[in-house]
Amino acid sequence: MRTAYSVETVRAAERALMARLPEGALMQRAAAGLAAACAGLLGRVSGSRVVLLVGSGDNGGDALYAGARLARRGAGVTAVLLAPGRTHAAGLAALRRAGGRTVPADRGEEAIARARLVVDGIVGIGGKGGLRPDAARLAEAVARSGAAVVAVDLPSGVDADTGEVRGAALRADLTVTFGAYKPGLLVDPAREYAGVVRFVGIGIEPPPADAVLQALQHADVARLLPAPEAESDKYRRGVVGIAAGSARYPGAAVLAVSGALRGGAGAVRYVGPAGDTVLARFPETLVSDAGPAKAGRVQAWVTGPGAGDDAATVAEVLATDVPVLLDADGLRLADPDTVRGRTAPTLMTPHAGEAAALLGVRREEVEAARLAAVRELAARYRATVLLKGSTTLVAGPGGGPVRANPTGTPWLATAGSGDVLSGLAGSLLAAGLDPLDAGSAAAYLHGLAGRFAAQGAPVGAHDVAARIPEAWRSVRG
Repeated sequence: MRTAYSVETVRAAERALMARLPEGALMQRAAAGLAAACAGLLGRVSGSRVVLLVGSGDNGGDALYAGARLARRGAGVTAVLLAPGRTHAAGLAALRRAGGRTVPADRGEEAIARARLVVDGIVGIGGKGGLRPDAARLAEAVARSGAAVVAVDLPSGVDADTGEVRGAALRADLTVTFGAYKPGLLVDPAREYAGVVRFVGIGIEPPPADAVLQALQHADVARLLPAPEAESDKYRRGVVGIAAGSARYPGAAVLAVSGALRGGAGAVRYVGPAGDTVLARFPETLVSDAGPAKAGRVQAWVTGPGAGDDAATVAEVLATDVPVLLDADGLRLADPDTVRGRTAPTLMTPHAGEAAALLGVRREEVEAARLAAVRELAARYRATVLLKGSTTLVAGPGGGPVRANPTGTPWLATAGSGDVLSGLAGSLLAAGLDPLDAGSAAAYLHGLAGRFAAQGAPVGAHDVAARIPEAWRSVRG
């Protein structure tokens, strides 16, 4: 599991370690890892032109020491000093001893134009807001140059704690982060600026209880997925109810059922006006026209996809005493006080537009501050919230670490994909997973299935559903 910590927690862990080490030892560890990553990206170090963009803090010191290591291996290293009077003195001396040279910021564009590799050491993890004008001008020059870019700890101009980008920022091909992941490296829009993220351990140990963000990996998801035992029957494995679809949107019901059938529950029970359509596609579905309250045994409900204006069915589902997944039209139709007052768990799965409507803000505000939005929704509705998007986030109502999903592909932005995800997550709820785990595991499998289905080409939601078993097998090994 990738675990991310706040800037305050990381700095406290760094101070604790530095108190036990010789002066400068921690920076040397970071510089060694950074230099190795740069060398790996260059392939041939000797003769390569490397430009360091050096700010005033320890981030700039890391870049200078790494540049000195590259210079000793034959690279031509030029440091562009954005704050000459506040440059890390020992790092600067090390670079000059190794044969590196320095230029002021107003001559940086010329050096960047000739560089094969640019190392971004402008702003460290404490930076807030976008780049200042001089730095922004250099970032534009880097973008024009075509040089490979390595960011030190995180790209300059992004917010380490929130993943927000509030102005000009530098885009990296590779980010080398030290000691602990920072939330901004795992959450868009900042994640998009980070490129590939490489972790370098330098010996700091933040307390696990202080984690603010988690990104599950294969092994983590494998431990969550249900597996039938010898004595299992379809009812012991769980039954998921799908109350979805309408005369206008029967496909939403079919797609939600398609995800549910592949989600680990023993049976799928469908209630709604699309029963004939569902049975024609999936004859194993248990179809009822008696309404959710009389449909029979169910361990979890999914409601909302394609519901149109059927508020009565959504309300009937929310009145049950089993976990409920609320999606699509159901998010609009549900009474907020009813959601807040439920004693059984609720999992809400909005995309950014739906989240914006629930919060009373513009969609752009949600997309710019996804971490804040998912936390606010979870707290406001006293529910677990899965916020879909370029970075899918899952937050519980009681606080604790938010889950950031690392799988997926932009091709998943297609009609019906969310319906498949809802059915899949609902099935995991019925199989016994709590909402945070069900949402996290479903998002992971859904994203992986999307990758398998797309392979660089457009896909439909039904293609994604069909690849869920492959994703499941991949995770379970």
